[in-house]
Amino acid sequence: MATQVIVLNGGSSSGKSGIARCLQAVLPDPWLALGTDVLVEAMPAAMRSSEGGIELAPDGEVTVGPEFRSLEAAWIDGVAAMARSGARIVVDEVFLGGSESQRRWRQALDGLRVLWVGVRCEAAVAAGRETARGDRVPGMAARQAELVHRGVHYDLEVDTTRTESLECARIIAARIIAARVG
Repeated sequence: MATQVIVLNGGSSSGKSGIARCLQAVLPDPWLALGTDVLVEAMPAAMRSSEGGIELAPDGEVTVGPEFRSLEAAWIDGVAAMARSGARIVVDEVFLGGSESQRRWRQALDGLRVLWVGVRCEAAVAAGRETARGDRVPGMAARQAELVHRGVHYDLEVDTTRTESLECARIIAARIIAARVG
């Protein structure tokens, strides 16, 4: 059975979105790219700054509340349902809860062929990208660089510190294609 879902987990500004776009270009079949940013943008604006939703502290800490968790659970189940319906999906995620976040995804994706990919980037490099982007809370990238990987198990890891998104995507695509042939 061919891979149905690629989960890219990494901190803010680690390069996940760039890798996801490159995967769409290099993989032979069409893949949807869906990420946590899409979920957050789809939420009502009031939830992006409330205790029940998601809060970004001035130092880059991200806190999520019960309403966010409820919508996130529905989102995860929806992504899994799309994969079960035949869509190939690249998930661009930030496992703020480390292994607990992965557990939620594993449960929803049970029975599907998933490639778990850790996207690493040195904190200082990610922080530089964060500054250049200008659309992130300063400190978020450095805070998340290692936090999101705690207790998480991967099939493959890439490091964008010195490797471009396209090269990382090619490494991931080679694994997908080899699994399909093998």
